[in-house]
Amino acid sequence: MTAPAATTYEFRQRGSLEVLAWPAFDGFGLDALVTTRRGGVSAGAYATLNMSLHVGDRPADVLENRRLAAAAIGAGPGDLVYGNQTHGRDVAIVTAGDRGRGAWRLDEAVGNADALVTADPGTVLVTMVADCVPIVLYDPAAHVLACVHAGWRGTVARVAAAALDAMRTLGTRPEDVVAGVGPAIAPDRYQVGDDVADAARACFSSRAETVIRPDGTGRWLFDLWTANRLILTDAGVAPGRVHTAAIPTGAEPAPFFSDRAVRPCGRFAAIARLRPRY
Repeated sequence: MTAPAATTYEFRQRGSLEVLAWPAFDGFGLDALVTTRRGGVSAGAYATLNMSLHVGDRPADVLENRRLAAAAIGAGPGDLVYGNQTHGRDVAIVTAGDRGRGAWRLDEAVGNADALVTADPGTVLVTMVADCVPIVLYDPAAHVLACVHAGWRGTVARVAAAALDAMRTLGTRPEDVVAGVGPAIAPDRYQVGDDVADAARACFSSRAETVIRPDGTGRWLFDLWTANRLILTDAGVAPGRVHTAAIPTGAEPAPFFSDRAVRPCGRFAAIARLRPRY
């Protein structure tokens, strides 16, 4: 499998939290980070910064973790927007009127949305993962933002390209977009079956061997990082503007939750917000 085109990230301290950031976004008009497991209040399998209400953690702990994560970019929980992630390619464009959706209750999240897009400064987009790939897309020309959740189903459905299509409706040109691709399950650990291999071949055709390979046991290994880089560049994002934090989930010491490594487990999140332009 091929290596990601560009890898650039660093860990930073934001209040009590250790977070991952893409330096490529520095100097632009947005805040973007990926939470780690560190700095929250959850215990046990969810220690310490679980961001999800649907995995069995104490709701009060999750809500405090969300408050801490929002504070890391100078926001409050009522600014956060969550989608109901279904491992598909549905995209929702959200505005200030959507702030707070899904922040306190699962049933208030934006329906069936594996990608959230906004042109509204102050609205904080959140995507949650624990092996799947979180992707932040930012257009500094049109000042448009997206957060994308891409597991294998979303990847072969080209959910990142669907997010770019939604951004186009708000004035984005893909060639202006800067992409931050986050931590995910490592290619040498993501064992999948024939159904996933067939879906990868259907998606990538002659390039399938760059994202899927046999593991010697009759199963396959799938490279989510390379697959999503190809999808982004196919959609018009310049290869040099795709910045991959190729940190495997579940690695020791483990800064990111991995559903394949431990169950139950928490979820980490990509969080991003446009800043106002004056």
